[in-house]
Amino acid sequence: MSPKPVDQVYALVLAAGSGSRFGGGKLMASWRSGVLLDGALDAAFAAPVESVIVVVGADPAAAAHAEARGARIALAADHAQGLSASLKAGIAALPADAAGVLVFLGDMPLVPRAVLAPLVQAIAAGAPAAVPVFEGKVGNPAALSARLFPDLLALQGDRGARALIEGLGQAVVRIPAPDAGVLYDVDFPDDLQPDVLST
Repeated sequence: MSPKPVDQVYALVLAAGSGSRFGGGKLMASWRSGVLLDGALDAAFAAPVESVIVVVGADPAAAAHAEARGARIALAADHAQGLSASLKAGIAALPADAAGVLVFLGDMPLVPRAVLAPLVQAIAAGAPAAVPVFEGKVGNPAALSARLFPDLLALQGDRGARALIEGLGQAVVRIPAPDAGVLYDVDFPDDLQPDVLST
């Protein structure tokens, strides 16, 4: 059963990169009973959000897979410019009345479900941003309120929202994570360890 969505909060799954360090095709690499992208999609669909938008670019197969799973698709035509291009394409695809987003990375398949609702609820309650934290380290997904959208749309190059979030200081709500799934990402084929964490 899907969680009751929080009004005007959406999930963005950033899946537009080429996976060059992986050797290409990263998001469609085999992972457990599916492909790597399924991990992020499963988490996004488990979140209390209005809908899931997947930002695609370099891999048409990933776009087709995400659409088949029921996600909306946003194209980052300039994805080669880096993470900021994907993030901006996702923000631009949101409805005008969006109140916030929960931003997932397509190569992070082990996000613990326990952090999802608290992250969304934090921005719904007025925080500018909320992040999961495990053993003192800030992880993903990050929840970002609409008041940050103008700053997100001004980002350039291969950088996401981390510096922007850090600049908010104590205004950021930090949600304790139950495990290192908020930190685990796949960069290289050797990182594909399906049993590295329990979820």
